[in-house]
Amino acid sequence: MNANCERCLKPQRLCVCEFLPQIETSTRVLILQHPQEPDVELGTAKIAALSLVQAKLAIGLSWPNLKKAWGAEVNPKDWLVLHLGSIRLPQNISDVLVCVSAKGHPLEDSKKRLSACTGLVVLDGTWSQAKTLWWRNAWLTKLQRAVLNPSRPSLYGKLRREPKRQGLSTLESIGLSLAALEGRPEINEQLLVPFKELLSRKRRG
Repeated sequence: MNANCERCLKPQRLCVCEFLPQIETSTRVLILQHPQEPDVELGTAKIAALSLVQAKLAIGLSWPNLKKAWGAEVNPKDWLVLHLGSIRLPQNISDVLVCVSAKGHPLEDSKKRLSACTGLVVLDGTWSQAKTLWWRNAWLTKLQRAVLNPSRPSLYGKLRREPKRQGLSTLESIGLSLAALEGRPEINEQLLVPFKELLSRKRRG
């Protein structure tokens, strides 16, 4: 018997394939994963990619452009990238997803920009690995930047300490982003089902 599931790549005791939804979205999701992302047990990029019909997981350090990374013709002007930096949004902003400038300032026409979005890029790895992906792919800086404004901390809890308060798992980040972009909170709820099961199994040991 293989030690790891061939589909989700998790150890058999943590395999959550039976809980994976198949979610149709109008927004495409590209997950760029650092090849040395170490957390095989608790990483969520693969789970997210398997759960979303319009998602692709690309593993590597650099791609020449968005088209090459996605594998098809796309318009970069219609894509967002989740910003890495720590941005303190004004308290009067309650939106979960907010477009920001290159300097991290919220944009007044954020909602208009979000409504025009057809694709989302998310970086997967440790903070230092994600920064490496950012700097090695200059085309990312040309995409519209957006930041999440979560109302609660990650469900990881003590299982995985995130370096920043607003730090979420890749799956949680994607779920909140898609729910905001498409006005469908059920997307996030459905994505959290396998994630919660993964955490439950991990806690049981």
